[in-house]
Amino acid sequence: MDFSVKPVLTGDRTVLRPFTEADAERMWDLVNDPEVTHFTGSPPGELTPRVLRDWYGSRSAQPDRLDLAVTDPADGEVLGEVVLHAWVPEDRTCTFRTLIGARGRGRGIGTEATRLIVGHAFEALGLHRVQLDAYAHNHRALRVYEKVGFVREGVRREVEQRDGVWVDEVLMAVLDHEWAVHRGHPDTPRRRDVPRPGPSGAAVTAR
Repeated sequence: MDFSVKPVLTGDRTVLRPFTEADAERMWDLVNDPEVTHFTGSPPGELTPRVLRDWYGSRSAQPDRLDLAVTDPADGEVLGEVVLHAWVPEDRTCTFRTLIGARGRGRGIGTEATRLIVGHAFEALGLHRVQLDAYAHNHRALRVYEKVGFVREGVRREVEQRDGVWVDEVLMAVLDHEWAVHRGHPDTPRRRDVPRPGPSGAAVTAR
């Protein structure tokens, strides 16, 4: 198993597809979005349009990671990205990250995109664990991750300074056997657990 096959994953709100070099211009706008900058760790080197062209132009050739563009199915516009990286084959583990630009926020797109790629990780790639870390003050992202089934495992305290303030980092993960139960919808009751009225009007649980 590796990440050589770059799929197209289709949902109701978004389509995830492989990147091309032509996406670099749009991604330049997205990585410079003030909210993205605020909630994203510092890049390992200087970002320039040329660097991004080389980066996104080479994503489809990477056998050890999966980078997909989050697009609007109505017009094909790139709204962000989802990434599986830092793959550890012997542990069947990888790390997930995402960014969504302003036009994609508040529409359920980030939630659906996360479900699509994490579902692919477990159901197509056979991973055992998908993990992530996120700043503790990134409340929107943490809500999305919990909604999809990621479980908080711990906190790295004051990992770095952002705008002169020490910030914490939340560690989260979801496992294959957890995903097999909820498939990205942990708060949706299973059919056998749905309450139904009893003879006297009291709620009982269907088994």
